[in-house]
Amino acid sequence: MVTWAEIRSGTRLYEDDAILALNKPAGISVMGERHDTDLVELAGESGEELFPVHRIDKVTSGLILFARELAVHGGLTRQFNKRTVDKAYLMITRTAGLPETGTIDLPLSTGRKNRVRIAAPREAIVESDGRWTVDPGDVLDTRVYPSTTEFTTVWTDGEFSLLAVRPVTGRRHQIRVHMAWIGHPVLGDPLFDKGGDTRAYLHSWRLGFDAEWLG
Repeated sequence: MVTWAEIRSGTRLYEDDAILALNKPAGISVMGERHDTDLVELAGESGEELFPVHRIDKVTSGLILFARELAVHGGLTRQFNKRTVDKAYLMITRTAGLPETGTIDLPLSTGRKNRVRIAAPREAIVESDGRWTVDPGDVLDTRVYPSTTEFTTVWTDGEFSLLAVRPVTGRRHQIRVHMAWIGHPVLGDPLFDKGGDTRAYLHSWRLGFDAEWLG
């Protein structure tokens, strides 16, 4: 099994006295893993206490940010909660035909087995001028979380497409659910794409935030 020292040295993107940024491999959780080891647990077992500032899914690779002290953690999480952080992901889908830019404005809800879904019937989703919405009258009578995802088509060969995706609201599984329900699932997503790939092609690419501790 891989050690924390190996993960830390092999995936470190940036480090100072306040934060640690890693390029998380797909297949390992950030924290709270019930049946396997996660990054916070591995670090703790090696004597390093880390406080995750945000989450990315186990199947997602890429940039993950940890605070090394609680005072810094609080300031960073407030930026995420206020949606002032610039977040961007890269994803590949085994589809084509998407516009150059698009906005998915579809509310989310939690269904059976705690699975995130669109809070409306699939057939109620309407696309117009690169914007996907549902009529308010079609929204399910359940707890609803307004959710918005923006994307840019970076490249396509008519079969596969590479997208730069920005989750404006940052809900759990938001990108994966939004893209799947408009017919363009993340390639290899174990929930929505059964194409036989060994990983989900969704990568946390960029974070922009205020580093107040740097003066």
